[in-house]
Amino acid sequence: MASLPEPALPDAPLTTPKPAARIKRFTVTERVLHWMHASAFLALLATGMILYLPALSTLISRRQLVRGVHLWVALAWAVALLVILVVGNRTRLAEDWREIETIDRDDRRWLRGRKAPQGRFNAGQKINALLTIAFALLFALSGFFLWLGERDHRFIFAGTGTVHDALTFVSIGLLVGHLYLALIHPSTRHALRGMTTGEVDEAWAQTHHAKWVEAERTSSLS
Repeated sequence: MASLPEPALPDAPLTTPKPAARIKRFTVTERVLHWMHASAFLALLATGMILYLPALSTLISRRQLVRGVHLWVALAWAVALLVILVVGNRTRLAEDWREIETIDRDDRRWLRGRKAPQGRFNAGQKINALLTIAFALLFALSGFFLWLGERDHRFIFAGTGTVHDALTFVSIGLLVGHLYLALIHPSTRHALRGMTTGEVDEAWAQTHHAKWVEAERTSSLS
């Protein structure tokens, strides 16, 4: 006796994967400050290298124009920084500073290469931020005296140019490391999303910034 055909089963409904949960990491003020500083630094680096390297200076052959651009970009950076500090989210920037200047026991363990939970900024990012602030102040101070010394020889101090040049080359090293971690290194390049959209995947944040994620969850429940 022929068997009856089995009834066709309905196709399983198609399910779309849920988007990864996101967590807010940086405000608009923080992102504007970051990109403003990065843009100014790259412009200052480009014009500064043209002034410093004879081959580039000869190739461009507009030394006075490049010098003027260098000075005006430096002035625009200072004005933009002041504007952001005045009209931006000062509360959040103050929170950033308190966290950055605090190197706790977990940070020291992390710097020694041991596994330790990190806050919104890990220990390496804190060190980088502190160096960036210190270098910016030293760049501004040494650059001001270089500019002033050209106009009044009483303000020419030995070593000012050397300090300015040394800061440039150390900054290039820091920039290369920063770009590698932000654009190439697989476990850290997701952090760039935080500086573009303000948000990062919560799972990634849990892995790399567990103390911050836990603090955010505790704050949302209170």
